Amino acid sequence: MEGVEHRKVKANGINILVAEKGEGEGNGEASNPIILHGFPESSFSWSYRIQGPASLGYRTLASDLHGYGNSDSPSDVGSYTCFHVVGDLVGVLDAMGAEQEAGEMEREIAEAGTAIALKSIFGNRDPSPPCLPKGKSFQDVSADGTPMALPPWLPEEEFHPYVTKFEERGFTGGLNYYRNMDRNWELTAAWTGSEVKAPTKFIVGDMDLTFHFEDAKEYINGGEFKKNVPLLEEVVVLEGVGHFLLEEKPDEINKHIHEFFHNFLFA
Repeated sequence: MEGVEHRKVKANGINILVAEKGEGEGNGEASNPIILHGFPESSFSWSYRIQGPASLGYRTLASDLHGYGNSDSPSDVGSYTCFHVVGDLVGVLDAMGAEQEAGEMEREIAEAGTAIALKSIFGNRDPSPPCLPKGKSFQDVSADGTPMALPPWLPEEEFHPYVTKFEERGFTGGLNYYRNMDRNWELTAAWTGSEVKAPTKFIVGDMDLTFHFEDAKEYINGGEFKKNVPLLEEVVVLEGVGHFLLEEKPDEINKHIHEFFHNFLFA
C-alpha cells in the first residue's frame, strides 16, 4: 500500500512488525492510535483501511501481534496472555517516539491445506457456534455442496498474502492466544467485577458468530455491558455483516472510528 511504512521495533523483549501511516498533526499523543487484528489476520488486514484515519490527521499504527506475520513467535505458549499483548503494545508505542510445537488444530489445517482452511474461516457466514468435527474441520466445499469461494469483500490479491505468510510461519502463534483463554481468566481473577473506565464504542456484525454466543446479546443489550463499561457510548450492530467487519465494511468502520475519535478528543 502506497505511503505505508513498515519497520520492526523491539518491544517487550521481542521484535514486532509495525505498519505506519500519517503524520498526526496537531493532536498530541492522542493522534497515534494503534489498530489491532484478530485471527487469522495480520497488520495486512488494515493495509487498505489505514488510509482512513491517516487522512483525518492521525499517525496510525498497525502491528503484527506477536506470533503473527513478521513479528516474533515466542515458543512458550504461556507468553500469549492478554498481559503480554498489552506489554507488546506499550513497548511498540514507546519504540515509535523460534520454532513452536504444533498441536492438533495445526495438523488439521496442514491436512486441509492453508488456502482451504483460510477460505473456510474467512468465508464462514454461519452465526451458530462453530462445530469442527475431527478430520473435517476445514472443507473445500460449502454446506450446500458448492465449491468454497472467497467472500466478495476479499479479492484474491488480498487473500494471497495471508496464505503466503501462514504457509511460511504456521498457525501456532495465532492459535496460542486461544490456548491461553483459561489462563487469562486465572490471571485476571483479581479484577473480577472491575469496571473498564475508558471511552468505548462497540461495533459488531449481526452475522458474527461471537454475537450469537449464548447470552451474548442479552449481555450487550440488557444493561450488564454498560454496567461493566460505564463509559460505553454506543453499541453499533451492522446488518448483514460477519466477523471480519473491518474488511467487509471498511468505509463504514472508518466513519465510526473517526466519529469516535472526534467525540472523544473534542467533546
